[in-house]
Amino acid sequence: VVGQMTQPTLVTFAVLLCSSALVNGGKVLVFPLDGSHWINMKVIVEELHARGHEITVLRPTDTWYIKPESPHYKSITINDSAGFDEESFGLFVRKQLSLRREGASLWTRISVEYEILILFYEMNKKLLQMVGGIFENQKLMQSLRDTKYDLVLTDPATGGGVLLGHRLGLPLVFNVRWTVQGEGHHAIAPSPISYVPIPGMQLTDKMTFTQRVMNLLYYIFTCFQVWYITDPNYKPFVHHYFGKDVHYMELFQAADIWLMRNDFTFEFPRPTMPNIIYMSGFQCKPSKPLSKELEDFVQSSGEHGVIVMTLGTLVPHLPEDITEDIAAAFAELPQKVIWRHTGKRPSTLGNNTLLVDWLSQNDLLGHPKTRLFVAHGGTNGMQEAIYHGVPLVGLPLMFDQHDNFFRMEARGVAKVLDIGILNKDNFLEALKEVLYDPSYREKMKKLSDLHRDQPMKPIDRAIFWIEFVMRHKGAAHLRTESYKMSRIQYYSIDVVAFLLAVVLLTFGVFISAVKLLWRRMFSRNKVKKE
Repeated sequence: VVGQMTQPTLVTFAVLLCSSALVNGGKVLVFPLDGSHWINMKVIVEELHARGHEITVLRPTDTWYIKPESPHYKSITINDSAGFDEESFGLFVRKQLSLRREGASLWTRISVEYEILILFYEMNKKLLQMVGGIFENQKLMQSLRDTKYDLVLTDPATGGGVLLGHRLGLPLVFNVRWTVQGEGHHAIAPSPISYVPIPGMQLTDKMTFTQRVMNLLYYIFTCFQVWYITDPNYKPFVHHYFGKDVHYMELFQAADIWLMRNDFTFEFPRPTMPNIIYMSGFQCKPSKPLSKELEDFVQSSGEHGVIVMTLGTLVPHLPEDITEDIAAAFAELPQKVIWRHTGKRPSTLGNNTLLVDWLSQNDLLGHPKTRLFVAHGGTNGMQEAIYHGVPLVGLPLMFDQHDNFFRMEARGVAKVLDIGILNKDNFLEALKEVLYDPSYREKMKKLSDLHRDQPMKPIDRAIFWIEFVMRHKGAAHLRTESYKMSRIQYYSIDVVAFLLAVVLLTFGVFISAVKLLWRRMFSRNKVKKE
């Protein structure tokens, strides 16, 4: 075949090969966050690998899901803890459940918030100890420099990847929804609290006066959280390694591209920035066939269809009395139920319910017989439900889950229950409402249509911008430099003060001139009269 090629054809073929190598030969250093965050980060890692990039993942010894061996990446294991091990986090989750079941009092809410503050403080403290160990390991740092990575891909919900990226002088790309100070938009985009709800308040962009007051008060509380949790850890670390004149959030705000795990079928309308790239549902894809045994079970549901229930990676099972009530409610429905549950088998379990240790969430949600998704409210599950058009019953537990489900409830595609007062009757009532009120499915179908109506797949958009940063050694032209301004400069307080001073000075000069003129005129008139 080669012998039959003309010289121009061979030249063209060689150029294509060379250009392909240039596009696909990037080196990416990944500093991930464990748990569900790694589950969606792994989707990007696998896609980058499929396109010819070389991926290296930094992982601590106490990692939960990040495996040391993979066909998609090389790993570097840090002999230290990042504070996110499965056992300690499991204890935290059980304590959260226990607190929520004590009631909806103000004291319970304060206790829940305090426990979350303590968890995040300790996680950040341990993470920075690990990062400090990396910085002090000259051999490791030199190895990272010698590899000549093109960029650092990280999740800024913790700051390790941000700090390492700046230490190595590499472009930064975020797989983001949260930073160490809260929701990602608030770090770089204008966020007027008059119509941008603070996450956790469960408000829409259309707030009454009272709600705007509450939004402001909660914003002040989030500032306290930053002062109590984040500043004491990050300020001294950054001052030690980057200089006294550097604020740690400047390192976050200097990132080149923010790949936002969100879009405006989920987010309320708000200001954004050129380097925020929306890739909501990038992990979603058409469903694959189920195993024969599972497909047979699904098909046995007939016209009634199937309910899928899972509470994600953090909560494999609930307290026994709650699972008894859930199982009893499921047993009264004609639908078949597939429930990811690893605890004790409920005595009230019906013949229509199949318990599994693991389930392929995306494949089940994409099955035509799936009628309802019972979930905890993680971002991944919400987006897969939107993508496949499956309405929801929510059992939010902690973190952003209540806020996520509030957004779904505000759009009329979900019914949300308080896990603290869950029982058979109110759970069964919620299931029947979503199953038999057609508005839930119709509204979710419309939401799914809006989400899918895009010029390119979200994962393709994400990979394009990662490769864009590789090609151009960053994306500084898309990044505002406003983060380098003080608050006085940012809000033009100095300009307003200057203009006000000019106005007051001009007014003062004018008044003085009028007074002087008046005195002279008065003096002349007095002389004439005399």
